[in-house]
Amino acid sequence: MPDAHRSHDLPADQAPHSIWRGIHQTLQQDTVGGALLVVATALALVLANTGASEFYLSVRDFTFGPEALHLNLSIGAWAADGLLAIFFFVVGLELKEEFVAGKLRNPKTAALPIAAAVGGVAVPAVIYVLVNLSAGPDALQGWAIPAATDIAFAVAVIAVVGKFLPPALRTFLLTLAVVDDLIAISIIAIFYTDHIEFLPLALAAVPLAIFAVLVQRGVRAWWVLIPLGLCTWALIHASGIHATVAGVLLGFMVPVFSTKRARVQVGTTAEGRPIYEGLAAHFADRWSVVSTAVAVPIFAFFSAGVVIGGLSGLVESFQDTIALGIIAGLVLGKPIGILVTTFLVTRLPGLGLDPSIRWVDLVGMAFVAGIGFTVSLLVGELSFGVGSESDDHVKVGVLAGSLIAATIGAAILAARNRVYRRAVTVGSSTPSAGGSPD
Repeated sequence: MPDAHRSHDLPADQAPHSIWRGIHQTLQQDTVGGALLVVATALALVLANTGASEFYLSVRDFTFGPEALHLNLSIGAWAADGLLAIFFFVVGLELKEEFVAGKLRNPKTAALPIAAAVGGVAVPAVIYVLVNLSAGPDALQGWAIPAATDIAFAVAVIAVVGKFLPPALRTFLLTLAVVDDLIAISIIAIFYTDHIEFLPLALAAVPLAIFAVLVQRGVRAWWVLIPLGLCTWALIHASGIHATVAGVLLGFMVPVFSTKRARVQVGTTAEGRPIYEGLAAHFADRWSVVSTAVAVPIFAFFSAGVVIGGLSGLVESFQDTIALGIIAGLVLGKPIGILVTTFLVTRLPGLGLDPSIRWVDLVGMAFVAGIGFTVSLLVGELSFGVGSESDDHVKVGVLAGSLIAATIGAAILAARNRVYRRAVTVGSSTPSAGGSPD
């Protein structure tokens, strides 16, 4: 990443790191994103389980695109490989911002949420494997399905039920989710790539390098950058590596700090001096809207439409160890992994939770982190193939596990929110002021 050598201190004319500068905007946007995901998922389930099922499946499975470029894909695959690359482009931008200018630039500050994210990935995977040990090697391919946290859904839950919760709790969740995304991307690239064609992969470095040079020089023209991004995406797709990785790589190329060439003015100081932000924040603001409002909901619409087959079909799904392993991983593995790892790390000298966060708050947040949706569905498709019986059971497991985890987490955080609200009402010290009610 070209900014890696820069100082941890922001330049005098640099706007604060965008995620934390606009945390309320982030919460509001993810609330909208969560609502769109719910609507898209519900619509897909209705269409897949009514008289419109045949039409829905025919649209999802309709293929188009040039076969010579390995791009004769179904609409569902275009959504998973193509549109979801936009989501991962935004993830790449946010990851780079975090490591260069955000919470993860300081190893001491980053240690706790990074460790919690690792625990929240490892324990669900272990639980899934234990549940499926006797089911055979095919079932074990889905070990990474319950490892991911859907940031849009998770942050949306906190935004809806937790207006008075400590801001530090939201920050912890956002940071954990960003690291979780990085781990998920690595898992997809390493473990869900059957073979690699090295020639297309090597060729992909050419448009990627040109893209990097141009954004470092401040080029923002969409008609220049988007074709380069599409070329990078197509070549990585042809190489056999999942094409969403291209989105992350492109995001990593964008500079975080503002320079005389690469910057966007976002305001002025009280003295009238201009304030700039880097292109990473600028692109993240622009493309996160596309990701939230278009890419992820369309992916959800074509991925969540499982044909349940009535009550008997639902019972059959819940008898499959694949679905049970996913549910156990999301509902039990996520909170256990996050909480146990956080507890162990906070025993180390100099590392501890923010004073405004109570452990019961963290318990609620850890259950909310068990909402695995976007990346979980993607990993499920990579594990078992779109439209297979196991893929249908994956979808039931992801939806059921996410719903249970969300319900438990929302109930705990709503109760805690009432405690914090009463503290504000009676004039007690608020969480943002450093105090925290018991």
